[in-house]
Amino acid sequence: MSTVTATSRRPPALAGNPWLRFAARRLGRLLVSVWVLLTAAFGMIHLIPGDPVRAALGPMASAQVVAARRAALGLDDPLWQQYLHYLGNLCTGRLGVSMGSGLPVSQLIADRLPATVEIAVYAFLLALAVAIPVGAGMAVLTRGGRRRHAELAFTSTSVVLAAIPEFLIAVGLVFVFGVSLGWAPVAGRSGPESYVLPVVALAIGPAAVLARIVRVEMLAVLRADYIRTARAKRLPARLVYLRHALPNALTATLTLGGLLLSAMVAGTVLVENVFAWPGLGAAIVQSILAKDYPVVQGVVLVYGLGVLLVNLAVDVALALLDPRSTIRES
Repeated sequence: MSTVTATSRRPPALAGNPWLRFAARRLGRLLVSVWVLLTAAFGMIHLIPGDPVRAALGPMASAQVVAARRAALGLDDPLWQQYLHYLGNLCTGRLGVSMGSGLPVSQLIADRLPATVEIAVYAFLLALAVAIPVGAGMAVLTRGGRRRHAELAFTSTSVVLAAIPEFLIAVGLVFVFGVSLGWAPVAGRSGPESYVLPVVALAIGPAAVLARIVRVEMLAVLRADYIRTARAKRLPARLVYLRHALPNALTATLTLGGLLLSAMVAGTVLVENVFAWPGLGAAIVQSILAKDYPVVQGVVLVYGLGVLLVNLAVDVALALLDPRSTIRES
């Protein structure tokens, strides 16, 4: 009898394993977020004024041809039927066909996605490469209220850079380094040099934000007891800063970095149009202007999934770095 009682009180595997609970929570949130994203994308695209079939066929197409095309695409059906048809196609892996070009949306996305991912990842790496040493260095230089002028200059500069929109930075880079100096191409994706200006335009703002976060976190770590203990042991400054202080200051940077990577992916929409970059950002603007419903829905889905997966990766990374605070969250 006692054995039966003990067995009935044993917690299920899901409830007893914090990693399984963590994975179940994150998977549930991801599925709900994807459904909200799909519904929002479907609803917003239908708010765009104008007839997508007329936009695709042109003003010279006859009313009979337009009506036949609308019926073939199911645009005459009630909106809820179109919504269910859209979800059903997605469940079978079909994103539809472009109303303008007639090409499968999946093929268009596959052709353009690498160009967008490349500049977003390069910009993120550049932002980290600049922000971590600059923020950590400024924390060391200005700790304890020293070098007020350097602190004021760093704070003012980073605030200004973080406040400027990406497309304005892109336009400025095009004018100065592309048109005036001729140091880099201003449009297209024709070689390594063509990546410079789009990547820099995307990286400047996030690098300024990350540098401020790194500095604040580093200042907090430098006041910790274990840092004072390390100094009391007369460890070299290089070991104190790089081995003991910097790794503990990067947790918040990692969290914010993931969010900034999401913002970078979204920021590619405007930057790609400034530099005529053949990525998804340029495709979504063109498809919105052409009222190409399937392309807009497909590209929005890819952008949204990218943001959600980046946030999921950040959550997993934080759980690995600090399981006590992340896995045990309610």
